[in-house]
Amino acid sequence: MEVQTDKSFHKQPTIFQGSKKITGAKSKGSTPRFVRNVGLGFKTPVAAKTGTYIDKKCPFAGDVSIRGRIIKGVCVSAKMTKSIIVRRDYVHYVTKYKRYEKKHKKIPCHVSPAFRVKEGDVVTMGECRPLSKTIRFNCLKVEAAGEGKINAKRQFRMF
Repeated sequence: MEVQTDKSFHKQPTIFQGSKKITGAKSKGSTPRFVRNVGLGFKTPVAAKTGTYIDKKCPFAGDVSIRGRIIKGVCVSAKMTKSIIVRRDYVHYVTKYKRYEKKHKKIPCHVSPAFRVKEGDVVTMGECRPLSKTIRFNCLKVEAAGEGKINAKRQFRMF
């Protein structure tokens, strides 16, 4: 996983790190890690169980609960640290012309360090409490993009 570059000391708030060592006892060498199941049929990634990252906004190793909508979209920007922009395409019916028009929305989403997301990947995200000014969704699953030369930013894809 990634190395902590912050100057502050990070730890998981539910893990007590001041336990006294018993003389003569063999230690396993690994520190305990808080990991939970978010439910709703989503499996906890292996990187969240075995990783060393600390992310309080992670739904697997942090204190954020997933509630509300579960939606899918295509990642169009992964330039921010721990955040991506997801594009959702849909059709809207115009009653005056009795036709459909194509529309899209761009939704910012928090990504845990347990996932590696690139542009073009299909992301499943769940609604959570507001994590920042604009971010209200958290990444739950990533499906890698195909090998084809597809411009993910402009192509209309429905789920």
